[in-house]
Amino acid sequence: MLNLDTSTPFGARVERRLQEDIVVWLTTVGGAQTPQPSPVWFLWDGETILIYSQPTTPKLRNIERTPRVALNFDGDGDGGDIIVLTGDARIATDQPPADQVPAYVAKYQDGIRGLGMSPKQFAQGYAVAIRVTPTTLRGH
Repeated sequence: MLNLDTSTPFGARVERRLQEDIVVWLTTVGGAQTPQPSPVWFLWDGETILIYSQPTTPKLRNIERTPRVALNFDGDGDGGDIIVLTGDARIATDQPPADQVPAYVAKYQDGIRGLGMSPKQFAQGYAVAIRVTPTTLRGH
């Protein structure tokens, strides 16, 4: 588990971005040992990151084969504001559907609507939960 020191400027920035950013890049390892980055919506609960995926996506197969993943935020365009987390991912069959996670629906209600979906439709289409437990952090 990640020990995030929010009393430092960097730790406080990481916590803010984990709470407020809409997209993070999830990088899994493909069958040919090639990194496979995917932009995903996510919800930070203070210890783990919850992601919902459509079934049968390569990222799910990759996680089942190699659970070690990386998450990174977009930088500032000039090489700054870099945040990279690494950790372990699992397919989280114990999680409720996305529409039953109030914080997730609140964070992504505009995005879900922008897809032309209701929260229930989104939950049906993005029916597989992924839990990532970050273990290391680097950046500047």
